[in-house]
Amino acid sequence: MKESVAEKLKEVIEPNKEKENLGHVTLHQARELLMDAGAVLLDVRPPAKVNGDNAQEADIPNAYYMPYPAFYDYADELPVNKADPIVVACLKGWFANRVMGYLEMLGYSNVYVLDTNIEELIEVHKAHQK
Repeated sequence: MKESVAEKLKEVIEPNKEKENLGHVTLHQARELLMDAGAVLLDVRPPAKVNGDNAQEADIPNAYYMPYPAFYDYADELPVNKADPIVVACLKGWFANRVMGYLEMLGYSNVYVLDTNIEELIEVHKAHQK
């Protein structure tokens, strides 16, 4: 029997109810996920929205620049293990929230959105590198 759209959406949304703040993480929580849990960071800002380095250029461990307008071009670079933690970030969360939904529809179960501007995360990372 074909699964209804409502059933599929429920399957994707229910796990987020168990996450604090529905999967939105602070700068501190994102750094913990990246440093302690080995999370992958996806910087999904469109090229026109990148001022300075993207997260990958800033040498943040496990960071990838996958701009939202061409996100599908980078799908093969996503973690093979769909339970691996992923933090998605942009400037205001708009693109990151969309990508979070796409990843969850693809079966990724441990996806989070940075609730602040990714430029702040890059600044903190660079400050700790000095």
